[in-house]
Amino acid sequence: MGLRVCIVTPFAWSAPHSVNDHVSASAAELERRGHEVVVVAPSTRARDLANGRRALRRLLREGRPLEGLVALSPAVRVSRRSRIGLPVGVQAALELVLSADRFDVVHVHDPGVPSLANVAVRKARGLTVATFHSAERLGYPPGKAQRQKLLARLDALTATTEAALEAARERFPGDYTRLPLGIDLMQFRPAEERRRFVLEWRSEDAARAATAIRALRELPEWELVVLRTRPLGGRPYVPIALAGRVLVRRAFESGERAAELAGAAGFVPATRGVDRLRAEAEATGVPVVDPPAAAEQPALVAAAMARLAEDDDWRRSRSQAARARAEAESTARLGDELETIYRTVATRRRPPARLLGPGGRDTILCDLHLHTEHSYDCSIPVADLLDHAEAAGLGAVAITDHNAFTGAQEALRLSGARQLTVIPGEEVKTAGQGEVIGLFVDEEIAPGMSMDETIAAIREQGGLVYLPHPFDRMHTIPDVRTLHRHLPEIDVFEVYNARLLRDAFNDEALRFARKYNLTMGAGSDAHVLQGVGTGLVRMRRFEGPEEFLLSLQSAEVVRRPKSLVYLQGLKWVAQARERRAKAAVR
Repeated sequence: MGLRVCIVTPFAWSAPHSVNDHVSASAAELERRGHEVVVVAPSTRARDLANGRRALRRLLREGRPLEGLVALSPAVRVSRRSRIGLPVGVQAALELVLSADRFDVVHVHDPGVPSLANVAVRKARGLTVATFHSAERLGYPPGKAQRQKLLARLDALTATTEAALEAARERFPGDYTRLPLGIDLMQFRPAEERRRFVLEWRSEDAARAATAIRALRELPEWELVVLRTRPLGGRPYVPIALAGRVLVRRAFESGERAAELAGAAGFVPATRGVDRLRAEAEATGVPVVDPPAAAEQPALVAAAMARLAEDDDWRRSRSQAARARAEAESTARLGDELETIYRTVATRRRPPARLLGPGGRDTILCDLHLHTEHSYDCSIPVADLLDHAEAAGLGAVAITDHNAFTGAQEALRLSGARQLTVIPGEEVKTAGQGEVIGLFVDEEIAPGMSMDETIAAIREQGGLVYLPHPFDRMHTIPDVRTLHRHLPEIDVFEVYNARLLRDAFNDEALRFARKYNLTMGAGSDAHVLQGVGTGLVRMRRFEGPEEFLLSLQSAEVVRRPKSLVYLQGLKWVAQARERRAKAAVR
């Protein structure tokens, strides 16, 4: 079954750009394989923008899915130094595209700059894949916390070159896949030899260009084609004696580049040129002339050109080697990699929950995250907590003391005659990877183990893995790779914690849980009686962990927030009284 993919590029579709060439190749190959692809991009063409507005209207009014190119905004300069965000209207239109239409995967390109791609990562509700193309476009977002937030919304990280991969890995740590550039081997293929060299022009490489031009003096009947791949890029100085043999050509489109490269004896790339152009030259069977240390000694370029021109066997062997290397960058290889990545990330999303059918059991309110005096930072007696919960109308509570199980054991002993279900649990601190709650456990779990070991210890007891406050960046939390690695083992994901300082932390958890169809939980994380019941789930009454999970899959999160300043003040007062009492005993 084909996938529905949305590809977002930050660069104007109306202007030539190597990233858009890659996007175009990806879209064409995926469509050839039976997938549906929508490309979202800015554009300077009035026709593209008008078509984009019409497509959005049809999506809203008729529910007609988007197709082909959807131009959302006029092109803006994309730069890592820019601090200007996209207009609110453009962001709203992009959010509409990603929410009103249904995509299996959203694939963004160069999201490390303020652009459509960056906003798409933040607005996407489904699985997301990012591709980095240039080490120079990795300056955004500036803050580490913002980058971590961006990473948490990405399911796969890719790059098109080794240089981009290494630079991206340093700024956005993670496991990367190197994608082929996507070269059409039918368009770029070997042709009949011509006595010509091709040079990629960059004004900062004037010395290299001058060396290549002078080399023609020793190569009669040979010509040099200078390719201008950027608008307003200037042109090199050509001596009058060589005026007929040095040709300056525009090569913005792939067809123009293929025509000029066909049959050439060698290609001289710019020092910081387009990697795609180099790959296109090799696909055409044109050897790349870029000797080591050529940046410091441009004369080496002239020597390499002379050898290719004078030695037919050497030239043909280098041509065959170049064509062989280009096979790895083909559109077919690109399609294979993309399909593998898309299928892999799709396995992270759980199937729809099996809801509990209608029955005679009533619904109850349950607080899944509570502390007692058995926690080092809480002074609530267990009996008082149970009394307060019953009086507040709760039907179940989970006792989850910090690195202690004695509070849960005491609660179980005191719950015998009550109409209150007690879930025994423990909030365990891991070694630098945040905290994990074990529900329905039988014994205390030692703190300080890795996330893997802590989860294994919960599983050994037949308990459920509950991940509390997963995005509370005011405290130690699991990194993105740890979260993704343990997705299959998380039974309950806390989407509302009443004690978090910022609502955005809970919002991020809710978005994450919806994205992967995780079973959602909520708790007050109360350390004082007044906080009990500020975070709840309304669920069907249950017996045992299996029925608990089934009931939780159709539960409703209930928020009853109170002032955090008030609750934290009560906690400090209680702790101060406890310290004074201990000092008086001594």
